[in-house]
Amino acid sequence: MSCPLDKERPCRSVECYERLNFIDEGTYGRVFRARDIQTGQIYALKQVKLGNDRDGFPVTALREISTLFSVNHPNVVRLREVVVGSTTDKIYLVMEYAEHDLLSLLERMKCPYSASEIKSLMQQLLRGVAHLHDNWILHRDLKPSNLLLTGQGVLKVCDFGLARNYGDPLSKYTQGVVTLWYRAPELLMGSTLYSTAVDMWAIGCIFAELVLMRPLLQGKGELDQLAKIASMFGAPSEKCWGGFSKLPNSRRVSFRSYGEGNFIEHFYEGTGCTRRLRTSKNAIDLMQSMLLYDPEKRISAADALRHPYFSERPSPKDPSLIQTFPDDRRGT
Repeated sequence: MSCPLDKERPCRSVECYERLNFIDEGTYGRVFRARDIQTGQIYALKQVKLGNDRDGFPVTALREISTLFSVNHPNVVRLREVVVGSTTDKIYLVMEYAEHDLLSLLERMKCPYSASEIKSLMQQLLRGVAHLHDNWILHRDLKPSNLLLTGQGVLKVCDFGLARNYGDPLSKYTQGVVTLWYRAPELLMGSTLYSTAVDMWAIGCIFAELVLMRPLLQGKGELDQLAKIASMFGAPSEKCWGGFSKLPNSRRVSFRSYGEGNFIEHFYEGTGCTRRLRTSKNAIDLMQSMLLYDPEKRISAADALRHPYFSERPSPKDPSLIQTFPDDRRGT
């Protein structure tokens, strides 16, 4: 069998790798920790889930392969090659290995990340996403479990099963993307014309989660997610979101009972004279610029990297000094 993207170059066999242990199973395939038998190098081996797709190779896998082969950035996971098993229904992606994902780290941590560590992680995330956007790629599923962290503290964006190339003018896409807690309001309101701003909303949610050590918006369904957004940021309207009244779901959902919102209150701790912000005012300002209702006004990844937050003290910590744990993906 030849590689899905290159009929002139045959794929190597998966037997070139020794499977060490199972790591995880997601929507689009199972992931193993594996060793290259020839070099001894450790990789992540992702078995593509073909299911009962009568159309052949699944479009999600094709998107992931084409996206990863088209980008090259230290903060985006690297695809080394595609290998095949003994039968045509066994196809694997050999990807750069990282010891952790951000979600598992947040769940295990007893002490929150320091201000300088959060700044380093956000800087790396924005650099990776800025590179994707510069190459006309929407990730469409940014969340802590899709952010890997190496033992050297390097953050890498992964899982491109929902990624899409976009263009100008924009095309219509499905609104059923991005995990609910990180889904932008335009998607929840039924918009099929969207762009890089959906990734920026998700990054704003991740930023807040790093500071609070819990997800910012934990809706139980789409309507509840919209309610939580309105409670935190106030009721959406034409005043703060041009074109809001023309969105498909604008007449189906009422926001009349919501006031101005209480976003900043979530970042205060203590009471009375001990009440203080958990983070800097510049950090709050950057979050708010990512979490604006109007996607046209939401900050871009490139502009976010130039925000005063990254130049104020403390400076971003060197990635190699970010707190981490022993490899939690190594088998017992």
